[in-house]
Amino acid sequence: MTTSTDPLSGRRRATLVLEDGTTFTGLAYGAIGETFGEAVFSTGMTGYQETLTDPSYHRQVVVMTAPHIGNTGVNDEDSESKRIWVSGYVVRDAALRPSNWRSQRTLEDELAEQGVVGICDIDTRALTRHLRESGAMRVGIFSSTDETAAVLTGRVREQPQMAGSELASEVSTDTAYVVPAQGERRFTVAALDLGIKAMTPQRLAERGIEVHVLPADSTFEQIQAVRPDGVFFSNGPGDPATAPQVEVLQQVLAAKVPFFGICFGNQLLGRALGFGTYKLKYGHRGINQPVLDRTTNKVEVTAHNHGFAVDAPRDGQPVPAPAGEQFGQVRVSHICLNDDVVEGLECLDIPAFSVQYHPEAAAGPHDAAYLFDRFVGLLESKKENK
Repeated sequence: MTTSTDPLSGRRRATLVLEDGTTFTGLAYGAIGETFGEAVFSTGMTGYQETLTDPSYHRQVVVMTAPHIGNTGVNDEDSESKRIWVSGYVVRDAALRPSNWRSQRTLEDELAEQGVVGICDIDTRALTRHLRESGAMRVGIFSSTDETAAVLTGRVREQPQMAGSELASEVSTDTAYVVPAQGERRFTVAALDLGIKAMTPQRLAERGIEVHVLPADSTFEQIQAVRPDGVFFSNGPGDPATAPQVEVLQQVLAAKVPFFGICFGNQLLGRALGFGTYKLKYGHRGINQPVLDRTTNKVEVTAHNHGFAVDAPRDGQPVPAPAGEQFGQVRVSHICLNDDVVEGLECLDIPAFSVQYHPEAAAGPHDAAYLFDRFVGLLESKKENK
């Protein structure tokens, strides 16, 4: 490998190496150095700032399938957290300069300032096809090394795999905080931060909900101390099979506190009910994924970011929760129309449901925003029956 400079662009040359030895050579983008993670691809054509700052992408190297990235720059309003979480960034054609009235700085400057190593000028279509055929895998990006491809491949293979990794604790808030309700406070919800996106408590607050965002390691007693009308589990990174929050969620369900989960929260609801989870070959990432809501029989275009899924009967028929009769009947409420992956669960005898995708629509379509209203309906029903 070489760290020479490209004479046309003045950029350092950079190399991307997958764990199977596949190598792509391009140019350095963002910070100079090296980085490792799981190579995944996102099919979103817009919303790269929200993608980069989504904590669910922790320890992942994101390959953008859209060819032109950076056109709209970066601003201070659209981030989903206080920092960029991706381990690395891969684009084909990096914008020479941003052109948008909201832009405050360039994407590359933001990547460099936060130490995010990236690569550009590679064939992202070929890389994406390879990941689709072979599956998501470990990867390294190098813009400051003279080591051979064989040596770099060996270093990539030494990195931890995503399966078996507990990561929610690494991205969660350290201290609890409150997002106040907008207008009259109607309900109080305890939201467990497993990698929460900023737009989620905002969507709840818009509906008159005071949101108490709690650290990932909060106990059931700490959740109860908020005196919540409902409980929410957020999105987040890592393998749900390693998540210690399953036992806490079982206590929430047994107490029949209304529950809503998104993404990682959906996977944890599945495990709390007794279903298994498994790693998808290459996952769903992007803002254009079609999902069928069996409750309404409507097809929604939705935003996704997940590499694991719930293993539950997908025919839509109610089944007893494997974890025990106290949880009653449950059914798969949403299904992905691309590959039949479980996209939602609905409990029929206790007030709980979840979806695998992102109804907060940051970035993404607003087709699924009604799910927050569905949660409000659960809170209202519980209050009326007290």
